[in-house]
Amino acid sequence: MNMISPEAAANSKRAWLKILARYKKPDRRRSAVELAITLIPFAMLWGLSSAAYSYGHWWGLILILPAAGFLVRIFMIQHDCGHGSFFANRYADDWIGRALGILTLTPYDCWRRAHATHHASAGNLDERGMGDIRTLTVAEYRQLSWRGRLAYRLYRHPLVMFGLGPIWLFIFEQRLPIGMMRGGLTPWVSSMTTNLGIAVAAAVLIWFVGPGAFLVVHLPIVILAGSAGIWLFYVQHQFEETEWAKDADWEFQHAALHGSSYYDLPPVLNWFTGNIGVHHVHHLSAKVPCYRLQEVLRDYPELRGIGRVTLLDSLRCVKLALWDENRRKLVSFREALAAA
Repeated sequence: MNMISPEAAANSKRAWLKILARYKKPDRRRSAVELAITLIPFAMLWGLSSAAYSYGHWWGLILILPAAGFLVRIFMIQHDCGHGSFFANRYADDWIGRALGILTLTPYDCWRRAHATHHASAGNLDERGMGDIRTLTVAEYRQLSWRGRLAYRLYRHPLVMFGLGPIWLFIFEQRLPIGMMRGGLTPWVSSMTTNLGIAVAAAVLIWFVGPGAFLVVHLPIVILAGSAGIWLFYVQHQFEETEWAKDADWEFQHAALHGSSYYDLPPVLNWFTGNIGVHHVHHLSAKVPCYRLQEVLRDYPELRGIGRVTLLDSLRCVKLALWDENRRKLVSFREALAAA
């Protein structure tokens, strides 16, 4: 992973919120095109995959892979809608986000509330809990019973985090407003209307292609896209150079810039992921539309040297599991044990 250059360190003190304000305005025509070139190919790939299954051309199910990529991109557009940055029109963004939530199996208003909490507290050790991947400090882990340690180890295991986790989250957990039961009527309305929309959409698709084709095509797409989504979210905050701080020492700009990674992906993956890898910029100003994030890096190349994680680097992030408050870094279970 790249070290922060002196130039990048100096520029980390710049008034980024003011600088990024000029990138907030979306091009609504561009937004409409981005929506169309994401939804239409997804629908076509889904239809071709189901046709391949129906006619016994199993090789055609390879199209499930790019379809999952487009579903990730659909979620990223929903994500921008949640920040009010896609069309910069609250009504349009909200209703497009709610409609896309049927495809992503994500109740839009519930997710938006939890995600806003994440943005307001990312990197704050005293504000962990909502919209985050559960992360314990070394001291907290040591205080657990053996059952608690086992449960945490299982939770952080890659097969659970990126395999069973997406299945549980997107197919089961999000059917109820988990963690928001006392949040008034909105979380319930969001969850139940999304569930109804999913049921209607599934019924229509099953009527057209049959239950076999629907399950063989749609479930793998959802699971693959969900795994990719959780992987992205993981790498964006669970990387070696990330920073966490107690509430008294937490500062928004510093936490955004140094607690979020710049996941430097190949161009094609940047496109499918809506440039969400430029995550430190996104946390600095969530109102910047996804298709303008690369503009920021182009105009301020010093940002490329802060929190940069390559595709190869990201594979090493999997072992990180605990925040060591003494060394101020994420460490593996093995490192925590060696330091005991």
